[in-house]
Amino acid sequence: MTALPAGGSEGPTPSAWHAGEQALQARAGVHERMAAVGEVVMRDHMPDQHRELFEKLPTLLLGALDAQGQPWATMLAGPPGFVHTPHAQRMDIAAAIDPADPALAALAAHGTGAPVGVLGLEPHTRRRNRMNGHVVRWGAQQGLSITVAQSFGNCPKYIQARAPGLRAAVTPPQPAQPLGQSLDAAALTLIARSDTLFIASASAARPGVQRGEGVDISHRGGEPGFVLAKHTAEGLELWLPDYPGNLFFNTLGNLAQHPLAGLLWVDYEDGGLLHVAARAELLWGETDRAPWPGAQRVLRLQVLGGVWRAQALPWRWTAAQPAPQFSAMRQAATAAPAAPGA
Repeated sequence: MTALPAGGSEGPTPSAWHAGEQALQARAGVHERMAAVGEVVMRDHMPDQHRELFEKLPTLLLGALDAQGQPWATMLAGPPGFVHTPHAQRMDIAAAIDPADPALAALAAHGTGAPVGVLGLEPHTRRRNRMNGHVVRWGAQQGLSITVAQSFGNCPKYIQARAPGLRAAVTPPQPAQPLGQSLDAAALTLIARSDTLFIASASAARPGVQRGEGVDISHRGGEPGFVLAKHTAEGLELWLPDYPGNLFFNTLGNLAQHPLAGLLWVDYEDGGLLHVAARAELLWGETDRAPWPGAQRVLRLQVLGGVWRAQALPWRWTAAQPAPQFSAMRQAATAAPAAPGA
């Protein structure tokens, strides 16, 4: 989601939200309210508190598009300070360029001008900020530089708190392993025990420069096993609950217009990354969301393929401290109904 370049265009200012986001906001009954909210929260620069967070992180989430318009998500890692913001409208990332990383490979193929989504997440404090923009510099020596188009914050909901630390013994990364549409047993095991994933999406296969267009990456959290894998005649499906959020509908609005998603799972115990490409469909039925108390919708994701990168990160994380929202949802779902006349 990117903003219009500064200029002297006439007429009303375009909405901070593109048509897909607006359609979902309208269905949720918040279209007018969010039109006003968008003008306040969607900035064309990073506030100082966002810059402070980005610059102290040991990891950074990125979303990018390949030549076929498929989004891919990844996590970059480095010592705190590997992300630098020389001013409020630019971010520099001193990260190694790994050609086995499908998101970085997509950015390298596109070069300067590529749309990119950024998420800075500090799990142990549950702070997260988003930035979407375009690549202005790319190279093995210079690293990656991104100019800001949209910058906005997110609430701490659904984040499982965990803290990173250097691995006790770092071994050389293993070769990337391509995975087919069925993935493999190890990938399915990781998905089945995970409480967190990240999802990259885009407003179009080739996003324009209008305000609200571009690439986004966001966080999804749940209790371990919250993503359900289903084997069907069409192949492997992953079902992901959509819990109440900030009503921005960045991800779902993108998928309404361009129904391809890039999913990322982090092996917090061993530093591996599972990248998955999928086709998305949004389900609204009560039966569809029944397995997840509190969910408002469900994303059905048809797996198109994936990549497993063992020991891609130099970090390992502490055990998760569960997000409080899920215990509240369980209690609400199991609470006995009030007696008649109460």
